[in-house]
Amino acid sequence: MNKLHKIVLSFLVLSLPLLSGCAKSSSELLVEPTPKTDPTSQPSISEASSSEEEPAPIFITFEGTDLEGNAVSQEVFSQSKLTMVNVWATYCNPCLREMPGLGELAAEYDCSEFQIIGIVSDVMEGEDQSLVEDLIQQTGANYPHLLANDSIGQAILSSVSGVPTTFFFDGEGAYLGGVVGSAEKSAWEEIINELLEEQ
Repeated sequence: MNKLHKIVLSFLVLSLPLLSGCAKSSSELLVEPTPKTDPTSQPSISEASSSEEEPAPIFITFEGTDLEGNAVSQEVFSQSKLTMVNVWATYCNPCLREMPGLGELAAEYDCSEFQIIGIVSDVMEGEDQSLVEDLIQQTGANYPHLLANDSIGQAILSSVSGVPTTFFFDGEGAYLGGVVGSAEKSAWEEIINELLEEQ
């Protein structure tokens, strides 16, 4: 059992009453994306190599734009030792409740150590984003947010069964694990600090 699995298991035991989300099953905590088998379907979650002793790292490739229209790709992971990708939706109350704490976390860490990227799952690029901007301002979630598109849909959103869903990636873009459901700031902080110790 890898360290993230242990962290998430202890997180589950300590904070199960706090976890909530707009998911089919609120008990689903660990997200293990299934690599695509067709190597021509880009961008997608894919395995880098295989090993019987330890699972191969999973990397994703995607292209999108933030709310200001700046191009963003998987290269964004190289800007920090640890990246938290939080998938949320405008209709999801648990998502919105946890966003103030996420905004505080984004401000408290050095961006070379840790960063948060939000992905709005229910608003596509090119659609009216005024509601998204209002919700970000109201919640204080002052970190980059991307709107959904086909590339992000294939690479990330295809692994999402409910919102919020949070994924963690290291500075090389390797997938470290994920959690379905919202949580208090202190619970996220514990997971973030444990993962940063491993980097």
